[in-house]
Amino acid sequence: MTIPSRQDLSVLTVPAFNDNYLWIIHDGVNAAVVDPGDAGPVRAALAAHGLALTCILLTHHHADHIGGVPALLAHTPVPVFGPRHDGIEGITQALDEGDRFTVPGLDLQFEVLEVPGHTLGHIAYVRSTPGAHWLFCGDTLFAGGCGRLFEGTPGQMAASLAKLAALPDDTLVYCAHEYTVANLRFAQAVEPDNKGLALRMRDETAKRGTHLPTVPSTIGLERGTNPFLRCTEPGIVHSLVKAGKLQAGASPVEVFAALREWKNVF
Repeated sequence: MTIPSRQDLSVLTVPAFNDNYLWIIHDGVNAAVVDPGDAGPVRAALAAHGLALTCILLTHHHADHIGGVPALLAHTPVPVFGPRHDGIEGITQALDEGDRFTVPGLDLQFEVLEVPGHTLGHIAYVRSTPGAHWLFCGDTLFAGGCGRLFEGTPGQMAASLAKLAALPDDTLVYCAHEYTVANLRFAQAVEPDNKGLALRMRDETAKRGTHLPTVPSTIGLERGTNPFLRCTEPGIVHSLVKAGKLQAGASPVEVFAALREWKNVF
């Protein structure tokens, strides 16, 4: 019998539904899946790459992130890590801010960040193992945007995004949806003179034209082009005031709230 050899850690992109991405972290033998909203594509990817599922990681309770968990567990009972305070049944390892853990079956450690806003108990996973910097952020931070505020407040979401923006520039941002081009259209509307944003729109549009994913992005790229990480930029504030979305002299949280409300109807 040939024993599969382990390799450096990699991340597989698994499309699901209309625009979701499910992430499989693996070493060539064992694998953990992040936010498996649909079991079918996950099982197919595991089989195609000859991987054994050893762990499930969840960021929040929405169905497109947890819907495939029961079917995966029925086939392969594995530990389920997830937020302590987001109302998800079946979690075997509940996680809080600052928790560190080793992913079962992998030489990989994560640190947990609580990032409420999209949901009240939303968490993110930050790789703490030396090497590449990784962030699995669910629906908190998107490429060029951020999640809707279904449960949290603008202040909570702004603080959560600031926490993520403080990560190293080369941190790869593994968000859960392909919203990038639509997000960048809005970003250009609120910051039309951002040259880096114009270049990013060109590049990401080209990727989507050939059906390539636009994620992961990086924290550095987001800090330079994502309006929700740039709320204090004078040009963005000016655009909000000019559009009648904001009063001059507003606080940073009021700017963020106005920006998110504008995006909701853009």
